[in-house]
Amino acid sequence: MPLSSDEHIGARVRIARNASGLTQVELADFLGRAESWVANVERGRQPLDRFSVITAIADVCDVDVVWLLGQPYRLQRNGGSLAHAHIPALRTGLRRAGLILSGHPGMNPSGAPVDLSTLRRRSEEANTARQAANLPGVAQLLPPLVEDLNTALLVADGLAREDALRLLADATRTARMCLNQLGYPDLAWSAAEVAAGAATQLGDPVMKAAVAWDRCGALLHQASLPETVAVVEAALCDLEPHAAARDADQRAVSLRGALHLRAAIAHARGGQSADAWARIDAALEDADRLGGGWYDVEQQTVFGRGTVAVHAAEAGVEVDQPDAGLRRVPQANVGEIPSKERQTHFAIDEARALHRMGRSASAVVKMREAAGKAPYYVYADPMARALVSDLARVGVPSQASALSGLIRNMELVG
Repeated sequence: MPLSSDEHIGARVRIARNASGLTQVELADFLGRAESWVANVERGRQPLDRFSVITAIADVCDVDVVWLLGQPYRLQRNGGSLAHAHIPALRTGLRRAGLILSGHPGMNPSGAPVDLSTLRRRSEEANTARQAANLPGVAQLLPPLVEDLNTALLVADGLAREDALRLLADATRTARMCLNQLGYPDLAWSAAEVAAGAATQLGDPVMKAAVAWDRCGALLHQASLPETVAVVEAALCDLEPHAAARDADQRAVSLRGALHLRAAIAHARGGQSADAWARIDAALEDADRLGGGWYDVEQQTVFGRGTVAVHAAEAGVEVDQPDAGLRRVPQANVGEIPSKERQTHFAIDEARALHRMGRSASAVVKMREAAGKAPYYVYADPMARALVSDLARVGVPSQASALSGLIRNMELVG
């Protein structure tokens, strides 16, 4: 019996198809599928478990991919309601930050100034919560931090204002990730644009590249694949003089690799497997150039060899080459990545790959382990939810209890 979540996404596909004036046969033709496949999707009998497929449907029917996914998921367990409760205050802070950065007149501090060392510590706490995949924790920390940084921008000048700009860029990049994962893509884009505004005023090419990486994250979540590649190419062009020199800035090399990974996922979700693997290989070259122990936590990308393996796993699933994705980066130890967020992302995609390879019981075990370490991140991830829905549809008798727990915690049934 299909789960209610599958029925809902199927219903949204049917609504989108009807609104676009397409028959099931016509939609199937556009997607290169059989009419029966579309019919089964709309009835909840066929899973939508790849962004590449969901993106294609959204593109053909001209609907928002986030609406098609049904985000945001307002989960009540594991701090879900707490995370969403902080979104209005964060929205207000981001709106004020944009106005302040643009030099809009009439903007006044909302509170007393806080010293920059305290703001730096709080920004680091937010980034630590981000890398710990603690979405409720990030959502709670960000609104007062962004507003205090707004005050700092209004009252500081000289080097102090430059420090405040760097901290604002860092905090709003953290916000972009959190908002993407919670299912607020428009607000995530606003956060990325605030970060871009701060980076532009600083004029630091490395920070501009880091902000471009975040812009790509926001674009990918909205299935804006050509725009993602365009942003990557522009950022790589600006970064190349700093990354290609004999005494290259390691931060620039790291960001070049991270940007290649953004492009790899865009190509994979667009079904361009050769381009996706070429970008993965380019990123791996940069990771090897930096050395096996390199992970860029400071710039939030956590780029390194293990992170290339994380993206290769996702690319493999999206281009329907799951085994190739898992093998693409030999001798990579994902467990060494200093980010639970990246490790959890890999666990989800590894589970997706295992299921597609016919190892569904192993997929359930992997998902249960990931949820035990980062519950809300897993429960709020759209592809994790799609995977669990399909595992329930096909049945995994040897892991029935674990699967039932995932279904219950994801609130996939009433």
